[in-house]
Amino acid sequence: MGELDVKQAAQEEAERTFALFMKITKYTCYVIVFGLLVVVVGCNSGVETGPNKTGSGYNGAQYEPYNLNVKDK
Repeated sequence: MGELDVKQAAQEEAERTFALFMKITKYTCYVIVFGLLVVVVGCNSGVETGPNKTGSGYNGAQYEPYNLNVKDK
């Protein structure tokens, strides 16, 4: 009879511990996803787009490979 009580107590403790582990894991994942979202939005908020944008613009023609071997006349 005593061994059955020990098994039952161990099972209940394992179930409580697993439920707590899952709760902490979910909370941690939510915090990480929210933190990444804040970082991505924060880094993208200074990017200017549209016709009235200021700042440096990327000119792809300057860096195309066929322009690298052109000799000045």
